Amino acid sequence: MKDSNAVVAVFENHEQAERAIKEIERSGFEMKRLSIVGRGYHSEEQPTGFYSTGDRMKAWGGVGAFWGGLWGMLVGAAFFWIPGLGPLVVAGPFVSVLVGAIEGATLVGGLSALGAALAGLGVPHNSIVKYEKHIKADRYLLIAHGAREDVKRARAALEHSEATEAEVFAG
Repeated sequence: MKDSNAVVAVFENHEQAERAIKEIERSGFEMKRLSIVGRGYHSEEQPTGFYSTGDRMKAWGGVGAFWGGLWGMLVGAAFFWIPGLGPLVVAGPFVSVLVGAIEGATLVGGLSALGAALAGLGVPHNSIVKYEKHIKADRYLLIAHGAREDVKRARAALEHSEATEAEVFAG
């Protein structure tokens, strides 16, 4: 991925992640360089399905309004079943990074496809393990990709968010 610097932030729930996306957008960050990764549901909010219509994805039930709103803002969306992690919903340019990890079978050192994709962004192994645990705990990862200065701007915007953590990585 061109300009593979990234900031990865963790959010406890989809409402916090959505507020952070809006804050980053207000900072002037290009939305086409923003990705989100999550399991897409909670036990009381299970969607019954996803489908794609052009560059948008729709969901029935559950947090469909959350994901549906993101499809309108972020470029690209996909639903994956990752062994060890279960169902993942991904929106933004990270979709192509994850697909590349899956198609290329670039599983590094026992990492899942998600871990291999994160490694491609320069995320170290110990952070990958931590992020996979966050996903398993139904948290959301928000990833801002781009040039170093753009990523710094996104990181600054995240300081005003409800992220439990945010780290910058150079790919």
